[in-house]
Amino acid sequence: MNTPTMLRALPADHRQRLMHIPREVSFPAGTRLFDEGARADRFWILRTGSVELDTRVPGRRTAAIETLGAGELLGWSWLFAPHVWHLGATATTPVRAYEFDATAVRSMCGDDPDLGRAVTQWVGEVLAHRLRSARTRLLDLNAPYGAGGAV
Repeated sequence: MNTPTMLRALPADHRQRLMHIPREVSFPAGTRLFDEGARADRFWILRTGSVELDTRVPGRRTAAIETLGAGELLGWSWLFAPHVWHLGATATTPVRAYEFDATAVRSMCGDDPDLGRAVTQWVGEVLAHRLRSARTRLLDLNAPYGAGGAV
């Protein structure tokens, strides 16, 4: 199952309101966008390129969890206190994206409960997808061969 894009997840009027906020940014391949534990004060909608999400695994090198592409939400930790990144992210190709200020979006959501519900539902669905991806990837990395069977 793919993560819901903003286009599929939010009604047109909410999308239009949100799209007044971002600035267009670009990152060269290899750019570290954020690290686990750092302050989550923004998020992105990828326009082009790809970004790899990763997590620290004690006693091992960082584990890749998922690769995101055009149309996908990069970053959900900005919405939920304590607003720190739960994963890390690196551009694996040149990336162009819309960058949103998290404080401004949270403020908009607080002022408009319908927008707030729609954004929370969208980000929650993305979060659930990322959690499933992380679980699957970590089982792949750590479980004995053949131990991962259906759950």
